[in-house]
Amino acid sequence: MKCPFCSHSETQVVETRISEDGDFIRRRRQCGSCEKRFTTYERPDVNFPAIVKKDGRRIEYERVKLLASMNLALRKRPVSTEQIDSAIERIEEKLLNLGLREVQSTRIGELVMRELKKLDKVAYVRFASVYRSFEDIDEFKTLVDEVQR
Repeated sequence: MKCPFCSHSETQVVETRISEDGDFIRRRRQCGSCEKRFTTYERPDVNFPAIVKKDGRRIEYERVKLLASMNLALRKRPVSTEQIDSAIERIEEKLLNLGLREVQSTRIGELVMRELKKLDKVAYVRFASVYRSFEDIDEFKTLVDEVQR
């Protein structure tokens, strides 16, 4: 593994941890040249279904986009990165278990909302208010009332 700091090709694994659910391996590495440490993750390479957007375009699934949208909703909320990673793992597992070659983006949005509702009610409301494109305050009020039950 090449060092991300100095591009030296020799690095040494100093610590290895398996995630709680066993879905990935986290490795701490140290460069043999500059001695800086960095983290790598190993996870299986799987084929996710193509995402069909509302306008009909088809794009590849990107974990980074899912993580970014969840992080935006969870900004300044008391949710750990481990909890977010676990939520993303559950979403990805559901996508793979569908066994489909294509999935509507709205289905992914619903999966994200379900996970956010479990993690943090405020983040859920943030995401849902943008995702569902509320037209008036009554729609927003209905969502907040639903969360408070």
